[in-house]
Amino acid sequence: MSLDLQGLALPQPLGDAMTRLAQVGVTLARIIARNGIDTNLAEARGVNIGGDGQKALDVIADEAFMDALMGSAVRYYASEEQDDVVELQPEGSLALAIDPLDGSSNIDVNVSIGTIFSIFPVAEGPNESFLRKGSEQLAGGYIIFGPQCCIVATFGDGVIQWVLDPDTGVFERVPSPRSLPEDTTEYAINASNYRHWPHPIRAFIDDCVAGAEGPRGKNFNMRWVASLVAETHRILTRGGIFLYPGDQRKGYERGRLRHVYECAPIAFLITQAGGAATDGAEPILEALPEKLHARTPFVFGSPAKVARVAAYHDLPEEETSALFNTRGLFRS
Repeated sequence: MSLDLQGLALPQPLGDAMTRLAQVGVTLARIIARNGIDTNLAEARGVNIGGDGQKALDVIADEAFMDALMGSAVRYYASEEQDDVVELQPEGSLALAIDPLDGSSNIDVNVSIGTIFSIFPVAEGPNESFLRKGSEQLAGGYIIFGPQCCIVATFGDGVIQWVLDPDTGVFERVPSPRSLPEDTTEYAINASNYRHWPHPIRAFIDDCVAGAEGPRGKNFNMRWVASLVAETHRILTRGGIFLYPGDQRKGYERGRLRHVYECAPIAFLITQAGGAATDGAEPILEALPEKLHARTPFVFGSPAKVARVAAYHDLPEEETSALFNTRGLFRS
């Protein structure tokens, strides 16, 4: 058994699927630890359907998860690395969406990377099983490969965390965060894209940058890892807010994060930890993705901070423009 499920009343198909995900997590943790010894995991391997470059580890992880789930209760497998939904088990009752390797741009610099997964009950067909509200998920979570290898997941009743014991190869259950810290001073965003952001996002960040002398009345720190699992793990532990807005660049109108297998499971997890998750204005878990690889702007973290971003979006355009022009500290 690679995952300690004692005390969890999970249906057998769901528990089995989680165990298989954990088994792959153990394997990938070892492969990642040997990067550069056996192979170059950051080597380019092509481009996926979303136009993102694939690394060797992206392909390795995708194949490993798909192989491990063969013969399980997972009927439909939807992956960032697959153009379409793959049917694994015609009699299966579950649909699993996955980003097999999140943060692959960090592989060669030894920064935390991970896997994001979402599990739904099977619906009428392959696409219908995934193009639905995130609130219908049975499970959502991630595996993070960092100084510790952890699985963090929710089954709709709080957040559960496991840490991989490298001596036994078993993910041991450990105390989990009960709720996100609220009074925090960290935000995560790629500030290099500031000039492209919509006015509500720029106004929010300007207020943070203004620090103790600004309208927020305190100083903030910015964090940006370019790994969604790493950002999520920090926010679950320390609170704060993450922002990946859409912007004015071609191909970035809806941001770059995928709704089905990145944002929906993270939103499920964050809300179960007492946080909030939106597209900047509307709840992610109530949105309906139009296609398997659809993108969405994504804002999540401590509820008051997420609500503040939404409040900026609720202002008329002329008011957010004026707010930005008044507080635009990045302007030359």
